[in-house]
Amino acid sequence: MRIAQVAPLFEAVPPKLYGGTERVVAHLTDALVDQGHEVTLFAAGETQTKARLVATRAQPLRLDSGRLNSDLASHLAMIHEVRRQVDAFDVIHFHVDLIHFPFFEGTPERTLTTLHGRLDIDDLREVYARWPSYPLVSISRSQRTPLPEANWYATVQHGILPDQYRFSPQAQGGYLAFLGRISPEKRPDRAIEIAKEAGVPLKIAAKVDAADRMYFDTRIRPMLDHPLIEFVGEIGDAQKSAFLGGARALLFPIDWPEPFGLVMIEAMACGTPVIAWRCGSVPEVVQHGISGLIVDDIAGAVKAVHGITGLSRARVRRAFDERFTAQAMAKRYARLYWQLVHARRLRESEVA
Repeated sequence: MRIAQVAPLFEAVPPKLYGGTERVVAHLTDALVDQGHEVTLFAAGETQTKARLVATRAQPLRLDSGRLNSDLASHLAMIHEVRRQVDAFDVIHFHVDLIHFPFFEGTPERTLTTLHGRLDIDDLREVYARWPSYPLVSISRSQRTPLPEANWYATVQHGILPDQYRFSPQAQGGYLAFLGRISPEKRPDRAIEIAKEAGVPLKIAAKVDAADRMYFDTRIRPMLDHPLIEFVGEIGDAQKSAFLGGARALLFPIDWPEPFGLVMIEAMACGTPVIAWRCGSVPEVVQHGISGLIVDDIAGAVKAVHGITGLSRARVRRAFDERFTAQAMAKRYARLYWQLVHARRLRESEVA
């Protein structure tokens, strides 16, 4: 099948450091190529892929800090290029929220749109009602909650390439891990409080966006001055296996309706169980008592820190292999692509 994947331009595919959507697109694209599909990836320059790459921007937006730039203009230019090549594809799979809606409303049946972000945002309901024909994919059932009437086509959970994450049968470091982004909704303050209460070291590997700099400086930085807490900073894929694999557990103390939480399955791939708040997609991703422990408060999290060693790290990795590989994700998407193509061809034959 001839498939186009359209990625955001904020990061390379895969990202050099932080970047969930671009990482998923990278794993999906390579898995589809491995399964024999003809894939074209529209993405930023510096991308590494097995597919045919159409780089509509020389550098990812986040790395292009030497000059003023426009993410809107960059994405519009990419959408224009996708439209120019539209006849070359059986299906165009968008990962750029809804920016393409006005440009493909004559042929929405040729598209699939995976929504990667939160949907409890003002104005979204009106927009999805304005363009109701686009088939939409959610990345968890929880993600759909604010927009139950949208044109949901399927739910496909994320997957990653297993070989890129090294299984660690033992937590050599014995510390707790926090990986991702410093922001109020990710609650690194909770992670620090849990570690202090439990008396277990915590390593924080996270980026600090400009929008969250004040939160980091005023709320988090003062909490780092403690012998149990180590701020590592932002890390890339090359460091993840050692960082996650060496941890006793990953702390995922979120305070928002997380649509998926890629870091949870990255930890599972390393054999590291997850201690996560009962929020958003967490109950759909973490199997309580198997791949981690789901908690409701600080006291429960502290108790989980001391009980998590009772979980088998081999079973955690097996839970990942059973549910969250890129190959499984690609097969699920390929079935959706074939369904779209079959339905379109059926309609075309009826018109003829």
